[in-house]
Amino acid sequence: MSNVHSMSDEQVAGELKKMTAFIRQEALEKAKEIQIKADEEFAIEKSKLVRQETAAIDSSYEKKFKQASMSQQITRSTVANKTRLKVLSARQELLNDLFEQARKRLGDHTKDKSKYQEILKNLILEGLYALNESNVQVRARKADYDIVKKAIDDASKVYQEKTDKEVKVEIDEKNAFPEESAGGVSIVGTGGRIDINNSFEERLKLLETDALPSIRVILFGENKNRRFKD
Repeated sequence: MSNVHSMSDEQVAGELKKMTAFIRQEALEKAKEIQIKADEEFAIEKSKLVRQETAAIDSSYEKKFKQASMSQQITRSTVANKTRLKVLSARQELLNDLFEQARKRLGDHTKDKSKYQEILKNLILEGLYALNESNVQVRARKADYDIVKKAIDDASKVYQEKTDKEVKVEIDEKNAFPEESAGGVSIVGTGGRIDINNSFEERLKLLETDALPSIRVILFGENKNRRFKD
């Protein structure tokens, strides 16, 4: 009985070979399944990482683009402001020079005596109308007293004709203008409490403030950024 079921060495070797081949085949198939699954997981993880890195790069680029855009705007604004300040400074320098030249030439208006007398008459007349008093004093340079007296006579006549009122105008010799004054007069009333300064220097100061907007328009044109006008 034992002889019938006993196997030869060759048969045992054959069976072992079959079992080894079977195990090897199963191992190869299992390894293939593991490889396929690993490749799928790798592809999924790779796709996920690519999306994350792409999003991070896009975010970083967008941030850098915004920073560059903001930097460019700041630079443009800074340059524009510096340019505007330079223009304003140059304009102000031109205006200062303009008024300085006018200030130096104020004395030229006293050289022509007839014209100067007419100017003084109108300055005195302006003060008489403003004060509307019967007794008024006029202050001027001592060098101008003779021509001022003539201007007073002319202004008094015009004032009386226009208002039908008499006015007594005298030169205040105790308070003369300094000799370095460019000229003009000051009309004083109410016992010295009201002084209408119509000296050439004061009139130029008024011109610098009151006429400055018009002068700016003449020299530089309308300001396009100005929303409201006087």
